[in-house]
Amino acid sequence: MMSQDEIYMQRCIDLAQKGLKSVAPNPMVGCVIVNQGKVIAEGYHVRYGEAHAEVNAINQVENPELFKTATLYVSLEPCAHFGKTPPCSNLIIEKGIPNVVIGCIDPFAEVAGKGIEKLRKAGVNVTVGVLEQETLQLNKRFFTFHENKRPYIILKWAQTLDGYIDIKREDESPKINWITTPQTKQLTDTWRSQEMAILVGKNTVLNDNPKLTVRTILGKSPLRLVIDRKAELSLSHNVFSPEASTVIFNESFDKEEGHLRFVKIDFSVALDAILDWLYQQDIQSVLVEGGAYTLQQFINEDKWDEARIYTGNTFFNEGVKAPQLTIEEFEKTSYGKDQITIVNNHS
Repeated sequence: MMSQDEIYMQRCIDLAQKGLKSVAPNPMVGCVIVNQGKVIAEGYHVRYGEAHAEVNAINQVENPELFKTATLYVSLEPCAHFGKTPPCSNLIIEKGIPNVVIGCIDPFAEVAGKGIEKLRKAGVNVTVGVLEQETLQLNKRFFTFHENKRPYIILKWAQTLDGYIDIKREDESPKINWITTPQTKQLTDTWRSQEMAILVGKNTVLNDNPKLTVRTILGKSPLRLVIDRKAELSLSHNVFSPEASTVIFNESFDKEEGHLRFVKIDFSVALDAILDWLYQQDIQSVLVEGGAYTLQQFINEDKWDEARIYTGNTFFNEGVKAPQLTIEEFEKTSYGKDQITIVNNHS
C-alpha cells in the first residue's frame, strides 16, 4: 500500500509524462502542492524554454497564506541556477513553503544537489528519494545524457518468427517486406515522436527507402541521421525529403544544404564519433531503426540502453538474420497479432 507521500509523488510522475514530446532537452517534471491533506495546485513542465513545473503549480495558488503550511511535491530536484527561467528553489523559499518532498536528485552539473542545499540552508524541511526509482526511470533519457555524456539509445527492429529481419534480396531495387501488421505503424510513429533523433545505415535507405517521419499520429518528426561513409546515396531518397532535417555522417566533408547537413567523422571510431557529435548538439535520445549491421554494431560495442523488438506472425525461411542479444531478462507483450519484446541493458 502506498504512503501519502508516494501517492502525491506518483501524481507528480503522471503530470510530468505529459511533457514527453515537448520539453527535451529539459527533463520532464511534475509538481503537486498539498495543504492539510488537500491538493491545492498542480503543474508540470509543458514546453522547453517555458516555466518549470514548480512555477506552474505555485502560480495556481490564489491565497499566499496557504503556502505557510503547505508541502510541495516535485519529481525532480528544484533547479538552483539561472537558465532560460529563474531558479525554482528561490521561488519556493520566497513563497515560504516549509516542506518539500523530492523524487530524485538532478544529475545536471548546474543543479546536482545545489537546489536541495539551498532549500535546507533556508530552513526548508526537505525529503529526498520518494519513489526514487520511478522518478529516475521517468527521465532515463536526461539522466543517461548527463551521466554518460551520450544520448539514450533505443534499438528497434521487426523480426519474423524464425528470426529474420529481411528477405534475401535478388536485386538493389527498394522494397519493404512487411513483417508486422499495419497497426504497428501507429505505435512506431508514437515511438519516433518521443525521441529527438532517428538513425539508420546506408543499406536501410537503399533497401527500404524510408521517410523516417511521423505520419499516422500528431507529433513532431525526429532529426533523421544516416550513416553513409562514402556519401554515395542519391538525394532523391525519401529520407532526404524536406519534411524533416537530415544529418549524413560521412568520412569526407562537412557541408550544409538547407535541411541537409553533411558531417565528417572518423569511421575508425564511427559510433563514438557519432554519439559525441550528438552529445555536443544536445541530442538526448536516438531511436536506431536499422539495418541489421548497424543495430549489431551498437550491440557489439555495448552502446545501447533499450531494445524494442517486434515479432510478426510470419516466416521468411531465409534472408538477413535479426540482431542478437545475450540479455535474458525482458518484458513481452502482445500488440494485435504481433509480439513486442522490451529489453533493458543494465550492464
